[in-house]
Amino acid sequence: MCQLMGMSCNNRAATTFSFTGFSARGGRTSDHVDGWGIAFYDGYGCRVFQDDQPASDSPLAEYVRNHPIKSRVVVAHVRKATQGDVQAANCHPFQREWLGRTWVFAHNGDLGRFEAPLTCQDMPVGTTDSERAFCTLMSRVRQHFKNRHQPPEWSELAPVLADIVGDLARHGNLNMLLSDGHALYVHCSTHLHQVTRHHPFPKARLVDCDMSLDLGPLNAEGDVMTLLATEPLTIDEPWQTLRTGEFRVYVDGQEVWRHFNPQTQAFAAAERMAL
Repeated sequence: MCQLMGMSCNNRAATTFSFTGFSARGGRTSDHVDGWGIAFYDGYGCRVFQDDQPASDSPLAEYVRNHPIKSRVVVAHVRKATQGDVQAANCHPFQREWLGRTWVFAHNGDLGRFEAPLTCQDMPVGTTDSERAFCTLMSRVRQHFKNRHQPPEWSELAPVLADIVGDLARHGNLNMLLSDGHALYVHCSTHLHQVTRHHPFPKARLVDCDMSLDLGPLNAEGDVMTLLATEPLTIDEPWQTLRTGEFRVYVDGQEVWRHFNPQTQAFAAAERMAL
């Protein structure tokens, strides 16, 4: 399995502190050593850093830890391979363009022998079930909005994506982060946690590193930030556990939409019993 980290906020913020703890899970505090990646949005432009080396040792990850890149949406991933070789093409987050926006997708879980349909418009570059699921998702979205020339708003997309993700989750575990730079779409099959920070901002201590940070001087009174992670990144903050089958949408640091799919919960329960 892999690990996910995401951020949505109403003002551009750096994630060097959170990424320092998160990247330690790529070989130092956990065995997710098969690559890593992180995407930062600058408006609808997207900067993606990826490496097939362990995040704890990667010089590129060291660069990201030491250079604050400010963004309103971030999607990050450290990989423990279950399908596909250790290579750059299999590192998350994956990217696709649709209606002039760059979409990124990161997945934690195993979808078994899932294959993208032959009619799929998007083709995978690598060999992971994750990228095949992303190709299927993007092809179905393209088909649903095939007569559109402008990208739909999140309020139109959310129910469509929730249905598609619910179908994909029938194939196994689908914890995922998806974004177009405006909204952050999140689905939980097994493990995903979130914390929302706002004024007064706390002092935070990382779980994976001996490091603390007073977030107050770094943020203004009106700032709002939501972090998501497979496992909580900090100690002494009120991280909440997402339920199996939950699909959430975050815009400007706030949760704006939520859907619960009981079928996903039933499939996850059956899979746990099979194990």
